[in-house]
Amino acid sequence: MAVIYHEEDGDLQSLGGRRVSILGYGNLGRPLALNLRDSGVAVHVGAADAERGATARAEGFQTRSIAEAVQESRIIFMTMPDEVMAQVYLEQVSPHLRSGDMLVFASGYNVAFGFIEAPPFVDVGLIAPRTLGVAVRERYLSGEGFYSFVAVGQEASGRAWPTLLALAKAVGSLRAGAVEISLEQEAELDLFIQQAILPAVHHIMVTASQLLLRLGYPPEAALTDLYLSGEFTDYLQRAAESGLLHALRLSSLTSQYGIFSRLERFSELKLERLMEITLEQIQSGDFSQEWAREYAGGYPRLQKLIRAQEIMDLWELEQQTLEMLNRY
Repeated sequence: MAVIYHEEDGDLQSLGGRRVSILGYGNLGRPLALNLRDSGVAVHVGAADAERGATARAEGFQTRSIAEAVQESRIIFMTMPDEVMAQVYLEQVSPHLRSGDMLVFASGYNVAFGFIEAPPFVDVGLIAPRTLGVAVRERYLSGEGFYSFVAVGQEASGRAWPTLLALAKAVGSLRAGAVEISLEQEAELDLFIQQAILPAVHHIMVTASQLLLRLGYPPEAALTDLYLSGEFTDYLQRAAESGLLHALRLSSLTSQYGIFSRLERFSELKLERLMEITLEQIQSGDFSQEWAREYAGGYPRLQKLIRAQEIMDLWELEQQTLEMLNRY
C-alpha cells in the first residue's frame, strides 16, 4: 500500500527560509507560485519569455532570467512543458546548481525517460498535481486542497522528504492528500490515462453521437444527453467523492439493471490488450522518443491530427446546441 501524506505531515519550518524559484509562469507555474507566496514562502519567478515575466511582475513577483533564478534560490521548481524542459535544464539550470540545492518537478516525465539526469549532489523531488492548473489555485483558495503524487527521486542533503512535504503543504496539496509514488510510476500513469483512457472516452462519445444522429435523433437532444448536460461529469464527481460503485448505485433501479446486465458486452479482450500495448510503449520509452522526434520536427503529425478532428461536422452541431442551451 502506498503512503498518503496529510496536513500534519508537512512543516513549513523545514524550508528554513530558503527561497523557491518557480521556473515557468504558465498554467501550473502561476498557481503554484501564488499558493506558495500566500503560504508565506519566499518566491522568485524564472520567466521563460517576456510576456509571462510581465504577468508575474504585474502580480507582484520578482522575476529573473532562468539562470539568475537558479543562482538566487536553493529550491528550484521546474514547471515548464515537458518537451522544452530538457534543453532549458541543460543550458540554463544545470550549470548553476550547487550542493544542497533541491530540484522539484511537477511531472516525472523528463527524469523517468532519461532526458534530465540531476547531479548527485542535489535532491530531486516530485509534486505532481492530479488536476488542472486552474484548480490548483481554486482549491487552495477554497481550503479543500488538491490531490497530488509526491516522490523523492534522489536524496543528497538528508532533508529531502521534510523539504518536499513542506512544499506540498505550502501549495495546498496536503489538505486533500499526497500519495507517495516513484517518478517513473507517476510519468507512466499520467501517459497511460492520456493514451488509453481519454482516447477511449472520446471515441465512445463521438461514435455514440454519430450513431444517434444517423438514426434521426435531434442533435440538441442527443448531444445534451450524452455529455452537454453535465450528467456524466456529475457521475464522475460522485465517483471521486465516494467511489465508482456508490455513484452507480445513486441511479434508478432501471439504470442499475441496464448498466450491470450489459457490462459483459464491453468486456473485450482486445480492449485489455490495447491497453497493455499502450502501457508497454510508455514503459519502454518508445513514446517519449516518438514525442521528442515530433517536437524536434515542429509537431507535423500533431497538427495533422488536430486538423482531422476539427473538420468533423459534429463539432458545428455541438456549438449550435451549446448556443441554444446557453442563450440566456
